[in-house]
Amino acid sequence: MEAIQSFDISVLNGIQDSLKCGFFDFFAVFISYLTTSGIIWIAAGIILLFFKKTRAAGIIVLIALALGFLTGDVLLKHLVNRPRPFTVNTDIALLIKAPSGASFPSTHSVLAAAATTVLLAKKRVLGFIALVLTVCIAFSRLYLYVHYPTDVLCGLLLGVLCGIVALLIAKAAKLENRLHTNA
Repeated sequence: MEAIQSFDISVLNGIQDSLKCGFFDFFAVFISYLTTSGIIWIAAGIILLFFKKTRAAGIIVLIALALGFLTGDVLLKHLVNRPRPFTVNTDIALLIKAPSGASFPSTHSVLAAAATTVLLAKKRVLGFIALVLTVCIAFSRLYLYVHYPTDVLCGLLLGVLCGIVALLIAKAAKLENRLHTNA
């Protein structure tokens, strides 16, 4: 565990040493606030519900988000209870209000990857847009020094898994067939 912690801190410090600038300060803060509490993904799922062609995708996105929140934020954060990097390296001045709660996994990353996985499977163009945003979110969590790289990586992997499980649930429930039959 010590080797992972050492690697994580060196990556975070490397980002701070080599990329720190006004543009990335603004960009990372903007992305962080844009995606707080998964609101952008929830809104996307709800908006997709309004249109017949995207209704199933909207439902599946919301299922994936629920799975991601429950497994990542409710379960794993409390089980692992990893301190955030800015509490370990107190020399870092945060650009945002210090987030509360544990660091592992990154909920921002879990929710982004969950929604993106579904969108890539169901609405490819939206999925590619979501993928770009997901990469930006992952970078912002590291740049802002609020998550370790392994928090973000595991969050992304968990999110992909939640997206796949949501797609499998929808397939098993024959969700799309039911929506087309009831339309």
